[in-house]
Amino acid sequence: MSERIRNTTSFIRSRLGLTAGQGAEVGSWPRPEIGIVLGSGLGALAEEIEVIAALDYADIPDFPVSTVAGHRGRFIYGRLAGRYVLAMEGRVHYYEGYPIGEVVLPVAAMCGLGIGTLVVSNAAGGLSPLFEAGDIMVIEDHINLIPNPLIGPNDPSAGTRFPDMNEPYDRSLIALAHRVAEEQGTVLREGVYIGSTGPSYETPAEVRYFRTIGGDAIGMSTTPEVIVARHRGVRVVGFSLITNVLTGRPSRLGGRATLTHEEVIEVGARATARLSRLVREVVARL
Repeated sequence: MSERIRNTTSFIRSRLGLTAGQGAEVGSWPRPEIGIVLGSGLGALAEEIEVIAALDYADIPDFPVSTVAGHRGRFIYGRLAGRYVLAMEGRVHYYEGYPIGEVVLPVAAMCGLGIGTLVVSNAAGGLSPLFEAGDIMVIEDHINLIPNPLIGPNDPSAGTRFPDMNEPYDRSLIALAHRVAEEQGTVLREGVYIGSTGPSYETPAEVRYFRTIGGDAIGMSTTPEVIVARHRGVRVVGFSLITNVLTGRPSRLGGRATLTHEEVIEVGARATARLSRLVREVVARL
């Protein structure tokens, strides 16, 4: 897998015209400073990026391609708020049938291209009774219930065999997000994100369990990507868009109605302007 990551990284660097070093060279662009993963219904931030080059996932040899509606599937290299960024417009998920190593391949490649900070976003169900649909939550910590992407041989050039995860989400970046949100008049929640395999939504009993173990929001992505980024020494800030609030009660007792992926995308579309504005300003101040 390490060799595949290196080959993929080299291919993307060549196709996007990026340098391997810190600065610009004749005919090439500087390495990206910041990587951004745009999740379900949150792709509008791509419209804020001054695009220099773009590359479809389908054009990268042996690269996983998303099969989920709302995930376009391309790398965008450009400038956002004056910073060079590499954005993933859509991601692949473990539930799509890809091995976990392929799920995290795009983020591993971003790290190999030289990003120092990763911004992740996702759509999530709210477990906290304080949350409402449309809320934005900055991720304080996570509980990973998806297979760990570091299982298998370790590449010492990427990171240590046993990486520390005491601070998976950078505390200084969490504080920055709160300052920006307050200035913009945006209510920013904070909590623990649970990454589960999906693709089925949670049963009422599972919702109660996830609350009991300390979760504030739950989704089907993000945690493996964060583990890979932290393994490589990249700092992370993450945001969950709360698309619905899970009651933990069966519907016949007054719980939520049937949830669909289309509804997740719809709620994301309504709130994406606030999240895009928040992320843009956070990027500007990194």
